Amino acid sequence: MKVSENILKWGMRLYPPLLLQRIWIQNIASGFKSADIKINRSLLTINFGKAIFGGTIYTATDPFYAMLFGQILKHKGYNVSVWLKSASIQFLKPGRTDLYYHIQMTDEMILEAEEVLNNKGVFVKSYTIEIYSKTKDLYAVAKNEIYIRKK
Repeated sequence: MKVSENILKWGMRLYPPLLLQRIWIQNIASGFKSADIKINRSLLTINFGKAIFGGTIYTATDPFYAMLFGQILKHKGYNVSVWLKSASIQFLKPGRTDLYYHIQMTDEMILEAEEVLNNKGVFVKSYTIEIYSKTKDLYAVAKNEIYIRKK
């Protein structure tokens, strides 16, 4: 479904799996070119070690590359199926503070996906997400493999 940046932002803010885990979409840029995500440390998201559950951090990285690619391509007229094919995460430190990450969709990334889709009909590629504290300390690194197929 093709939506606006604001509808996507608010839809994801209120989506129960993200809302209940205190994952907050701070911004989705014009043209779906970037997203800023905050993972709130709260009573709902901390484990026995007083750090954010690893599953919460992992969940926060799940949907956004696929959603941004999907919206960009749909707004360009493509009829595609987009999903997260595989994912992994490496935790570097316990998340005892709110965490943040930024996804940037470059023109080169979009052009590469379009070229492969137009030639092969299927595009699969991994992208890295680095998760930081407000003081820019690196806490985790996730890898998301995105699958895009023309319908």
